[in-house]
Amino acid sequence: MREKPTFTGEPRDPNGRDPDICVVTCALTGVLAGRKQCPAIPYTPVEIAEEAKRAYDAGAAAVHIHARNDDGSPTFSPAVFARIKDEVRRRCPVILNFSTGTLLDDVSEQCATLRESRPEIAALNMGTMNYSKYSRARKTFDFDMVFPNTYAKISKLLHAMNEAGTKPELECFDTGHTQGTWPLVDMGLLKPPLQFSFIVNVLGGIPAHVESLQLQTRIMPPGSEWEVIGISHGQWRMLAAALVLGGNVRCGLEDHLYLPSGEMARSNGELCEVAVRMVRDVGRRPATVEEARQILGLHDGGAPGTAGGAAS
Repeated sequence: MREKPTFTGEPRDPNGRDPDICVVTCALTGVLAGRKQCPAIPYTPVEIAEEAKRAYDAGAAAVHIHARNDDGSPTFSPAVFARIKDEVRRRCPVILNFSTGTLLDDVSEQCATLRESRPEIAALNMGTMNYSKYSRARKTFDFDMVFPNTYAKISKLLHAMNEAGTKPELECFDTGHTQGTWPLVDMGLLKPPLQFSFIVNVLGGIPAHVESLQLQTRIMPPGSEWEVIGISHGQWRMLAAALVLGGNVRCGLEDHLYLPSGEMARSNGELCEVAVRMVRDVGRRPATVEEARQILGLHDGGAPGTAGGAAS
């Protein structure tokens, strides 16, 4: 029987990174889908925290979080994010990744959340794009909007992240978003090594092809960490592609509501169980919380003093 590998910190590639270890992130709730689409989507801080614990128990090292009001509508309230952090911390030491995404140019609430809650990671959208969803059956758009992310907006968020000691997770929907990070590095606002998320299968962004990931990883600066975010159908195939290419993976009800069988997921934990099994099936293993912190270069985020995650 093959001996279980351990994370020693000794280099196994030029970047000192054990390529067998995969950071699994779970995106718990998102901002668009509601309980009409999936009854398991959490709304309240307690519900979000319970889902975070399910994801952690299934092997996720990090959770990506959008805040909601109790009725399910989106909110950017720093007080709600603070309650979510408190509720999660009561349950488990999973790494917290807070969303900063907004259609508005005003990011004052997002900056306040970063400074007050100081999450270990915060998602940062790296460029403006059409953000749409098209229905082939009805031959019309379910929604059609422009998602504005100017350098001025990005820079404000980066200043707040740097003040808070929060690692930016660079969400890139297309190759121009990835290429466009270099001025921010040149200005000193982004500090390598960088952490990328490559989102595929959003209309207006890059398609869900293996070649998309290959191109994105070629454009990103050497030594960067990256994960794939596969939206809707085809997500599981894109997670498989990322695992073979050496990337990290994200699953969760924000990205896709269904198990590979086509059955609707009853929790984020069910989706994480599949992702973790896929990690192991390709000969890799999911990172513990402490390993993920080392790999991503994070501060401790106020996590309780429990060691590692359920993935160990």
